[in-house]
Amino acid sequence: MDNLKLNINGKEVTAVRGQTILEVARQNGIDIPTLCYDERLKPYGGCGLCVVEVAGNPKLLRSCATEVADGMVIFTDSPRVRESRKLTLELLLSDHNGDCRGPCIQACPAHADVQGYVGLIANKQYREALALIKEVMPIPACIGRVCPHPCETACRRQLVEEPISIAQLKYFVADQDLASQEPYMPEIAPTTGKKVAVVGAGPAGLTAAYFLARAGHEVTVYDAMPKAGGMLRYGIPEYRLPKTVLDQEIELIEKMGVKFIYNTRVGVDLSLDYLRENYDAVFLGIGAWESSSIRCKGEDLPEVLGGIDFLREVALHKEVRIGDRVAVVGGGNTAMDAARTALRLGAKEVLVLYRRTKKEMPAEDIEIKEAEEEGVQFRFLVSPIEICEENGHVTAIRLQKMELGEPDASGRRRPVPIPGAEETIEIDTVIKAIGQQVNPQGITVALTKWNTIAVDEHTLATNLPGVFAGGDGVTGPGIAIEAVAQGKKAAESIIAYLAGEEFPGAEPYLVKQEGLTPDDFAEVTKVPRVEMPHLSPDERKDNFREVNLGLAAEEAVKEAGRCLECG
Repeated sequence: MDNLKLNINGKEVTAVRGQTILEVARQNGIDIPTLCYDERLKPYGGCGLCVVEVAGNPKLLRSCATEVADGMVIFTDSPRVRESRKLTLELLLSDHNGDCRGPCIQACPAHADVQGYVGLIANKQYREALALIKEVMPIPACIGRVCPHPCETACRRQLVEEPISIAQLKYFVADQDLASQEPYMPEIAPTTGKKVAVVGAGPAGLTAAYFLARAGHEVTVYDAMPKAGGMLRYGIPEYRLPKTVLDQEIELIEKMGVKFIYNTRVGVDLSLDYLRENYDAVFLGIGAWESSSIRCKGEDLPEVLGGIDFLREVALHKEVRIGDRVAVVGGGNTAMDAARTALRLGAKEVLVLYRRTKKEMPAEDIEIKEAEEEGVQFRFLVSPIEICEENGHVTAIRLQKMELGEPDASGRRRPVPIPGAEETIEIDTVIKAIGQQVNPQGITVALTKWNTIAVDEHTLATNLPGVFAGGDGVTGPGIAIEAVAQGKKAAESIIAYLAGEEFPGAEPYLVKQEGLTPDDFAEVTKVPRVEMPHLSPDERKDNFREVNLGLAAEEAVKEAGRCLECG
């Protein structure tokens, strides 16, 4: 082995023939800026920042590609080098889209490093991608399956053709990890001796428990249901989220030392005062479990079911009797879940009734499309005014026909009754799925006028010292990733509270580029989005098998490679 002697910035160093200038500099603690000399960044190309000046050579040389020679004299920080790097960086940023963070990251309620983990997947670094995701969420296989992915709505790739399949990539890499011999486990801090009670084992509670346990605290989770998962288990049908996947992710949280106590409702079986006396801090993640009323005559009949109650009974494998003709009132994802579940339970006809048009439906487009494919029928611009009965049982539903007026607070046009325009449809079962409400019975904290738990917006602290809250119990019914974000935020506040430190501050302001159009991406080659393979309507409509079959590794890598790296 040939040992070479050279000089870098006046420092005599030795090297081995075949090494690059960058390698030798790093071995000797000399920093040369670079963005590309990293295997993880292979798709991003050469950066040109790592240039150095070599005595006797009129050109600046890339240190990552130039091998050392005996007697070489190298300058890594000369005025000429600095000027070159400044110009190179300006050129690199000339087509940068002006974001501190990519729009996908900013749109994600949990601020997951989407660009980071998508780039790692593109490089087939699946475990590293999973570890990065788990810096903000402990249940990515579940979230990837059920999330309405606001990150994809913000994805700039849609200005080229279609957004990146971010949610599918998330659960691809999470499924890879769960199937491995040793699923990823985070490093856990030394035991602090502090005990925290978490009330509710839904997305917010599971997330809070995960990050509190990671910080070394002893965590006990109390839940009113027989198993953990909250709405993920009892409000999302099996065909969207297999409970074996949920069980696997919960088991990993248990392996971190988190203890679960089931069939215990805080405020009924156990008081909040008891928890405050026996734990150093408490997190409330109680969710929103009560179906909202449709406020019409007859809704107290036995064949009128709440949407979330219906889904919960099915998830508990209880006998749920429905008639041949089922009407589902509502236009959100819960309504779609209820309608598709009713079909799978044997209903011959399922009709979704919505008071606006299809365009205004809050359900995801894919959920509406798949419901239609399976045979669910839709009636728009109608609102129930009476559920008719005979001998105490549902026989029909009377509907008021509507038209759209001026926009309301949601930005959607308000439905207005058409005088004298009514119709009656024969029906056996009605499922009301227009929303859910919070029931904070026995939870002795301050509440808002909406009957949700009142918290400090920055810390999620309640009016009781040491008691924090998050998730649907604070926000009202929302999406799972929002509950995850609040669970993490509350955990950070609890960690600071137990350490006697200041609470985390407000979110930083991030610069972002607005007003981009397809013309700004005219030079980007169009690459079609990889389509998720799925069961056909005939294969799925009479069973609860998972509809989506998952991406193959080569498909995931190809899809991840479409990322524009906006941030």
